[in-house]
Amino acid sequence: MNVLDLVRADLRDFGGYGSARKSGLTGHVWLNANESPWASPADPGLGLHRYPEPQPAALRTRLSALYDVPEDTLLMTRGSDEGIDLLTRALCRAEHEAVLVSPPVFGMYAVSARVQGAPVVEVPLVEDGDAFRFDVDATLRALDLAVAKAPIKLVFVCSPSNPTGGAVSNAELERLLRGVAGRALVVVDEAYGEYRAAPGALALREHFPNLVVLRTLSKAFALAGARLGITIADPALIRVLAAIAPPYPLASPAVALALEAVSETAADEAKRRAGRIVAERGRVASALAALDDVRMVYASDANYLLVRFADAEKAFRALLAAGVVVRDQRAAPQLKDALRITIGTAEENDAMLAALDQAKPRRTFPTRTAPLFRV
Repeated sequence: MNVLDLVRADLRDFGGYGSARKSGLTGHVWLNANESPWASPADPGLGLHRYPEPQPAALRTRLSALYDVPEDTLLMTRGSDEGIDLLTRALCRAEHEAVLVSPPVFGMYAVSARVQGAPVVEVPLVEDGDAFRFDVDATLRALDLAVAKAPIKLVFVCSPSNPTGGAVSNAELERLLRGVAGRALVVVDEAYGEYRAAPGALALREHFPNLVVLRTLSKAFALAGARLGITIADPALIRVLAAIAPPYPLASPAVALALEAVSETAADEAKRRAGRIVAERGRVASALAALDDVRMVYASDANYLLVRFADAEKAFRALLAAGVVVRDQRAAPQLKDALRITIGTAEENDAMLAALDQAKPRRTFPTRTAPLFRV
């Protein structure tokens, strides 16, 4: 299939804004971008008086090696959020094409769709014991039913899913990709992929041009504040997304940090740290499951746990009183008694567990009174 057939017709040949750096010109006297000729006194030596490369070559090369994909399949964005937004704008015309999401799930898929005016089709995750399962069959049925109203162009699959923690196997992803071929892109958001032992969706990339994979440096690579996400897709689609992206999406300081963070040495450390988080995840899950007020601790392939409580409000308040902040999920579909708890350091996790343990119900006994004697 030609992935461009799924892109909005008016954007397939769109060149976008031709910024000063996008022109590819070289020289040593730069008078083409109306920049200041002097660096700011606050500049630590990064040359911030000049606009950055739209897609920094050195970082692209390193990320290509890190994810083992060709460089022309990569687009670097301001976090994965921007990748989600670009995909929605590139494929969906307002009120004409829809996106599919599977709640409870990361909210930015629906937010980007709403901003674009694209209808949102929901196929809820299925609760199955201690996990939530992505329903491939229901998703394929939804695509068939949506054709008459607004064809679904984007199917978002969060794997591991936020906030439930469950991942979709590559066998199920392959079944989904085959089922939607020629009709929709499958966007697999692997923001938490480093915490999962099984192979991710990138293993399927060469066989399915309708697959898009989102990765990020915010989680395992500890650069949430630098805002750097990666969209990996067919080169033709990457060119379209680059054309509609802002001319200078990445700040020079963020790029400099990212280059250091994904160096071989730093990447090895990120992998070791992810292993420590996984070990802590198992310990914390067992400790939470032993608490009287905990109804369910869901299996997780991410760096957090979804937990149901007999009294979620009481647990949430007890944690806040102890200075421990967790994510309240009670407004999300199917999660009216649930909190999402990120795995921190061992000391942070112990503080969280201690706060919950102190909040558990205590046995009460009748008050003893002295016997009454009559004279």
